[in-house]
Amino acid sequence: MTGFDAKADLLDYLQGARETLLWKLDGLGEYDIRRPLTPTGTNLLGLVKHQAGGELIYFGDIFGRPHGEDLPWLAPGAGRNADMWAAADETREFITGLYRRAWRHADATIAELPLDAEAKVPWWGADATTTLGRILVHMTAEAQRHAGHADIVRELIDGSVGLLAGAGNMTSGDAGWWRDYRDQVERAARAAGS
Repeated sequence: MTGFDAKADLLDYLQGARETLLWKLDGLGEYDIRRPLTPTGTNLLGLVKHQAGGELIYFGDIFGRPHGEDLPWLAPGAGRNADMWAAADETREFITGLYRRAWRHADATIAELPLDAEAKVPWWGADATTTLGRILVHMTAEAQRHAGHADIVRELIDGSVGLLAGAGNMTSGDAGWWRDYRDQVERAARAAGS
């Protein structure tokens, strides 16, 4: 690496999280990508839908760069958390296609504006005036956070784990090793809790 390019580095981390979110859907049926696996309803396709809307708003709307996408789940009067799950008529292809279009729109904003380009995020209150640099950090953190959610949800579905396709980022071990490891962690937790 010859130099530090903050915009390029952040975009690289953002893209990694984007790819992870979509990869977590691979090989799963419609039910598994939609089913809620936490008490708050966290599900894989909902995470993708939420992130797509977020990128369109943060890299489009607040910078006055219209994206042209219809996002009825974010319109006034939409149900609470409507962006966090996929309705039966919202197909995987529709949501993943929307997310890819959101990437292109966001990437164009990132490429065309300097990091110090200003925008206002009305729902941020006192910190409403911000910059593209801060939005890029915010959205990279959000995407990485949701990629982590997706990793856990996918593990709950079928045991699949990993950072990116081809880059598991996990300690190697077979099913027996992981079972023993989990038991070791459980024993330590019980001992500490008693």
